[in-house]
Amino acid sequence: MRYIYFALTLCFLMLWSSCRKDFEFSASTGILQFSKDTVYLDTVFTNIGSSTYNLKVYNKSDNDILIPSVKLALGDASNYRLNVDGIAGKSFENVELLAKDSLFIFIETTIDYNAFSNTETSFLYTDKIEFDSGANLQEVELVTLVQDAIFIYPDRDNTTKVIETLTLNIGGELIETELQGRELLPEELTFTNQKPYVIYGFATVPENQTLTIEAGSRVHFHADSGIIVSNNASIQINGEFSSDQETLENEVIFEGDRLEPLFADIPGQWGTIWLLDGSTNNNINYLTIKNATIGILSDGNPNAVNNKLNISNSQIYNTSAFGIFGRNTSIAAENLVINNSGQSSFAGTIGGKYNFTHATLVNYWNNGFRQYPAVLLNNFILDEDNNATLASLTEANFNNCIIYGNDNTEFQLEEIEDDAIDFNFKFTNCLIRFNDTSNNFTGDNYNFDNDELYENIIFNREPDFKDTDTNQFIIGADSEAINQGFPLFANQVPFDILNEDRTASPDIGAYQHTTFTDDD
Repeated sequence: MRYIYFALTLCFLMLWSSCRKDFEFSASTGILQFSKDTVYLDTVFTNIGSSTYNLKVYNKSDNDILIPSVKLALGDASNYRLNVDGIAGKSFENVELLAKDSLFIFIETTIDYNAFSNTETSFLYTDKIEFDSGANLQEVELVTLVQDAIFIYPDRDNTTKVIETLTLNIGGELIETELQGRELLPEELTFTNQKPYVIYGFATVPENQTLTIEAGSRVHFHADSGIIVSNNASIQINGEFSSDQETLENEVIFEGDRLEPLFADIPGQWGTIWLLDGSTNNNINYLTIKNATIGILSDGNPNAVNNKLNISNSQIYNTSAFGIFGRNTSIAAENLVINNSGQSSFAGTIGGKYNFTHATLVNYWNNGFRQYPAVLLNNFILDEDNNATLASLTEANFNNCIIYGNDNTEFQLEEIEDDAIDFNFKFTNCLIRFNDTSNNFTGDNYNFDNDELYENIIFNREPDFKDTDTNQFIIGADSEAINQGFPLFANQVPFDILNEDRTASPDIGAYQHTTFTDDD
């Protein structure tokens, strides 16, 4: 019995001891240390919330301390928000910090550009986090660049819930959709380079109207957004060559609305540029598309006299599905570069008409498995019961092109044979990666000795790209594409994507070669 009593007493003492809160905290003496002296919250658009940033506060002394106050210098008027050890607010009192320990402070902001009297299109918004006061005051600066923008979004109710969805004219039929968005107003049909544009939902070019995007324009898309070009409407993107290839001052750029460096190369941040069946006369020059789901989705009009889409001097990178996805359509491309696509960089499906000259169509996708090669051509579509609908591939010409990537076979031809359906294609003076070690691709379409289908093809030789990871596809001095272009096609496209004359000794692809080192 005596032993039982002793055990119970010992347990009681242990429990009582573990529940005690007898830490003795000393007042802070201004000896805190911080992971950063200044927290830079990357550029945000007006009224769009930032990412969450963190600051770590260290107590490297041997004493448990009590910080009398942690607060924003601007108080409740500040546009910053704090979270200190799991508690949200703008001011905190008696914050405990144990010896040799640290605490996290999380910081966010949302800033209304129009609340400030600024004449510029961007300004720095600043505040401070103050720790203690008087002689023990310590401060950490907060800095955010706020950029003004023109916002295009569907109608919303008082809870900011989107209440407007699109009705699309597809092939003359009005179809109700679940896509959020609205038609552009007449005054919105010209995008300039004065301010960036931020699009929520799908901005639709109305029937019989044209959206014109001027050189130097910047267009940012929120998640699940894009541009739709409807029946008998068109888009004209009038970018120009930029002498500064870092800023691309004259090029038009489409990308997501998250401006933080973390999002710079994340695929699938927004939807697509969708050219509906019936849209016409779509012309694109010097456009860069980044981080979409599908860069350009082009539907229908395979027999358009001047092509449904003409695209030149343009780049499409980091799409989670396709760079360009054509469905029984007509596309002409010159000096086009596409890379890093979750499926194909270019897919011409359900037949159609395609002409690519001096293009670099590659795929170095490194975010997991992809099902298709860099270039895919087929003449059918399957329904949910696996029944095929066929359409003619009237022509698919690839002239002076590089078709390459990090897979063994980077082009694929899928034909369901039918005497009434054409399947016409030709690769001329192209550098292609096609290393079919398992002999999976057979039949007449892969008869590389047939000059009517394949002429002057260089297989599986090194293109010597500058840096595939950063989408730099200039070819170097060791490239097998040098001087291998057919002059006839070079004369049709006399300048490369960097405005270099290629007519004297044309290289294959969108770029004339240059000499670079690993440090360039």
